[in-house]
Amino acid sequence: MNSKLMFLMVFAMVLSSSVYGQLNDYKYIIVPKKFDAYKTENKHQTSTMIKHLFAQKGFNAVYDDELPEDLSRDRCLGLLVNLEDNSSMFSTKTVLVMRDCTSNEIFRTLEGRSKVKDYRAAYSEAIEKSFGSFDGLQYKYEPRKNIEVTEKPITVSFKNDVKSLDEASKPKMVVQEATPENQSFKSMEPKSSNFKKAETKMNESFTSELLYAQPIENGYQLVDSAPKVRMKLIETSIENVFLIDYKGISGVVLKKENRWFLEYLEGGTKKIEELNIKF
Repeated sequence: MNSKLMFLMVFAMVLSSSVYGQLNDYKYIIVPKKFDAYKTENKHQTSTMIKHLFAQKGFNAVYDDELPEDLSRDRCLGLLVNLEDNSSMFSTKTVLVMRDCTSNEIFRTLEGRSKVKDYRAAYSEAIEKSFGSFDGLQYKYEPRKNIEVTEKPITVSFKNDVKSLDEASKPKMVVQEATPENQSFKSMEPKSSNFKKAETKMNESFTSELLYAQPIENGYQLVDSAPKVRMKLIETSIENVFLIDYKGISGVVLKKENRWFLEYLEGGTKKIEELNIKF
């Protein structure tokens, strides 16, 4: 065996170990009962089959409407699997894609193919071939360590709301005094907001605001009392779990015990903040 071939084999083993090692960070595999490619639940028994095969490989697979309590509280404990159906007229082709709670792709299988004419048998064969990508994987859940979690309760006060609106509605006022003995100038113009500065950090933007949820296509937009759109919530296949659309920041908004929380990454560290949302 020449040195070049040996190098390629070692490189492939190291790369495979690195990719598979990422799966150990996740406790659950979330299997939708209806995949994006289909209009009906469990079409061709695909959901049932995929959940069964993940269990055979040693994963803790759950349906998306039967989440355990800890996964309901923390969606980032699981990977959501999606079935990509690339079938043509003459062959069935499937790929499994696994994404984390911020929709980042973590793992993608090889394409499984079948030329069996019966649909159920064809999808069974193609999906089993896709699962060949997990052969030799020694999966074992290992909780991630040194994750800083900061939960800050929000205190909402309306004490200064009327005063702020009254001052903002007043026209610019200037007081001047100019005499040979004394000259002064005092501007009563309202000071500019520091909101732009606050936008650079998530934990300064939403810590003390009541946000109103307004329905939009595929989710909601959260507006403040200005009103100004502060964030957009994008629906997922899981109830009360939304992806956020906010200046390229990855995160989710989810409901835990009748309270709403924002979870996101800042400098590689997981952050959690409670939100006060009125639907």
